[in-house]
Amino acid sequence: MDLLEQRSAKNILAKLLLSFLFLVLIFSFNISAEAQQSENIYQSNHFADIAEQVDNSVVKITTTAQRAEQREIPDIFDDPYFRFFFGDRFQIPESPPREQQGFGSGFIVSEDGYVLTNQHVVQNADKIEVEINNIDESLEAEVIWSDFSLDLAVLKIETDENLSAVKLGDSDKIRPGDWAIAIGNPFGFEHTVTVGVISALGRPIQIPTEGRQVRTYQNLIQLDAAINPGNSGGPLLNNKGEVIGINTAVSAAGQGIGFAIPINEAKGIIDQLKETGEITQPWIGIAYSDISSEMQSYFNLKDREGVIVIEVYEDSPAEEAGLENYDVIKEIDRQKIESTSDVAEIIRNKEVGEEIMFKIIRDGSTEMLFGIVGDKPSDI
Repeated sequence: MDLLEQRSAKNILAKLLLSFLFLVLIFSFNISAEAQQSENIYQSNHFADIAEQVDNSVVKITTTAQRAEQREIPDIFDDPYFRFFFGDRFQIPESPPREQQGFGSGFIVSEDGYVLTNQHVVQNADKIEVEINNIDESLEAEVIWSDFSLDLAVLKIETDENLSAVKLGDSDKIRPGDWAIAIGNPFGFEHTVTVGVISALGRPIQIPTEGRQVRTYQNLIQLDAAINPGNSGGPLLNNKGEVIGINTAVSAAGQGIGFAIPINEAKGIIDQLKETGEITQPWIGIAYSDISSEMQSYFNLKDREGVIVIEVYEDSPAEEAGLENYDVIKEIDRQKIESTSDVAEIIRNKEVGEEIMFKIIRDGSTEMLFGIVGDKPSDI
């Protein structure tokens, strides 16, 4: 092999060696980058950060109620002829009341001990206890205010420990497709975190309750984050860690369909409590519904804009103003009404004692009615 061939062989060898070293460096760099990326994922998990941020603000609520046990009474014992001859000595004695426990969630909205939850979580409870992550003992809670139709309740707890309140967001700014984080105590499993997206807004649903009452929700957030019994009253958070809703219900007919009350429906109540310690809630005293195609046809309406009055409560501002069942409300104070959410928004922003004007359609004729906004009674 001459000198030229030797040099050529050395050059080729050198190039191969440099290429090999380059590949080794690239491979090492990729492994290091992947390891760094994997480490960063665990160090900066956004959802985990939010869950940790509100950990001491989300509470577990345990309720205790005394319930009389129901017993089947044979028909013969209730027969009037049997009772005439034998009196009451064959009556089945009443069973002693038994304790029934319930679980739910809530969240601290004020550092002086106000907790927001669902009304159905604390309904008919004889005793309410609240557990907070950073406080060892359970705290007894008192219901300060509750509303059946809104399905909201405010509790008050007393403690010498420092309390951490959540930040409230703006539920009017959320959109379908936004991320949402639900935190609560499903089936008693404390501080369970689930994540999903907002599926839809403005959902109306009806849920039967005890005593054959039906609770009607007009404006719920629909989400696909897992919500189960025990989540009720817990916070629904946006990707900033702000509360945008109160987790409330789950669809029994479908998996992955949950509902939450928009936080803006509770903001005025919380602000009043913080400022005055009392709550007044503007109220006109009607039950109303969106207009279906069947209603439009039956009442011979030109369109489906507005809401139809289903019930006018006795001694209410609406009754005094002259509203009647099956009136169609087209405007309130010259603001156009397209759906039930418009009515709820307008009334929510009124002051108790303020004058109010309704433009309605009754029996095909347009009428104007005037009334005064009232203070909603606590038993409605």
